[in-house]
Amino acid sequence: MTSKDDQLLAFVKWVSETDFGQPFEHEVRFNGRLRSTGGRFFPKDLHLDFNEKMYDQFSEDVFRQIVQHELVHYHLYRAGRGYKHADSDFKNLLAQVGGLRFAPTLPDSQHLTYVCQTCGQIYLRRRKLAVDNYRCGNCHGKLALERNHCEKI
Repeated sequence: MTSKDDQLLAFVKWVSETDFGQPFEHEVRFNGRLRSTGGRFFPKDLHLDFNEKMYDQFSEDVFRQIVQHELVHYHLYRAGRGYKHADSDFKNLLAQVGGLRFAPTLPDSQHLTYVCQTCGQIYLRRRKLAVDNYRCGNCHGKLALERNHCEKI
């Protein structure tokens, strides 16, 4: 484990004790492959992965809310209650502790802009679409890639 992973583990343990009143007893690490999500919970071995970019680019308060989200999964799973996003147990506990429902958008994330050629509806996407396979949701017109740009959101 690197010193950054040690810091992450200490922070996750502190958030678990402070916000949930329960210990965190498993592994935690940064996963460099995570792009748009703040973290992941693995029920198989109960470890947590976190997006290092979220840790580096957002304040401690925002990252704490991301950790709270993953800890809600963790603690509900261990208690045998509904730990998935759609479960009411998950939604209630997340609201109680004040965690984020969705990960914030990274400032340097790239967006592709697609425009309907018929009605002008704009679609922002992170991944490139095969425009021959997709149509506008409003009028079923053809989509076209307008421009490729980076914007701060």
